[in-house]
Amino acid sequence: MSITAADVNKLRQMTGAGMMDCKKALTEAEGDFEAAIDVLRKAGQKVAAKRADNATNEGVVLVALSADHSNGKLIALACETEPVSKVADFNNLAKVIIDKAAASHAPTAHDLLAEPLADGRSVEGHIIELTGRIGEKITLAAYENISAEKVVSYIHSNNKIGVLVAFENVQGADVSEIGKDIAMQITAMKPVALDKDGVDAETIEREIEIGKDQARQEGKPEAMLERIAVGKLEKFYKEQTLLNQQFVKDSSLTIRQLLENKQKGLTISMFKRISLV
Repeated sequence: MSITAADVNKLRQMTGAGMMDCKKALTEAEGDFEAAIDVLRKAGQKVAAKRADNATNEGVVLVALSADHSNGKLIALACETEPVSKVADFNNLAKVIIDKAAASHAPTAHDLLAEPLADGRSVEGHIIELTGRIGEKITLAAYENISAEKVVSYIHSNNKIGVLVAFENVQGADVSEIGKDIAMQITAMKPVALDKDGVDAETIEREIEIGKDQARQEGKPEAMLERIAVGKLEKFYKEQTLLNQQFVKDSSLTIRQLLENKQKGLTISMFKRISLV
């Protein structure tokens, strides 16, 4: 059958696919628009499968906060190359996904990928379709969803790092400025946990072994290695757990002390940091 320019344009408007891809899909589907859409989806699946092992270190990180700032969501939509991260269709899809996350309150990335968008197709389906159109791997690399009395967000200037900080016992205090300062510290210092008790056992064991090995290389007696390693672990906690870190803007204060100075009892219940770099 004859495929008209109007048919091709209609499918292009429906899917955003290129004109030649639309013509090819319609031809293969013998003019059936639903079948043509399936052809385009399968093309995306083929590209996704072929490029499944490719690294995705480019992309964009976006944030959405509820009106009362009691909930925050972060997404990272990732791709393989910087030029694709600047393509309008890529950024438009990222915006649609963060808007869907804000509206749906999907608890996990798996749930968010299954959420339907305006045309009834899932978030995952749209990502696969865009993969086919652009020709490189695109993935929802990260998704975070947290709630607290107050949530403060920060997106680094390159739009590749995002942070959410959850505050409790705010008692009406304005935590926007201190929240931004702490979020920027999290961006730069990459704490592994909120406090000592949040550091996993594997990390603790690894740090103790590193401490022992360093002491051994320094010629310390074997009987002293454990005590020396425990001392080094305390230093690790001070450097790598948020509440125990020195505040970068005033090294005389830890983050815990900074919070207490701002508002007695003010605390952070959690933080999330996602990065494409």
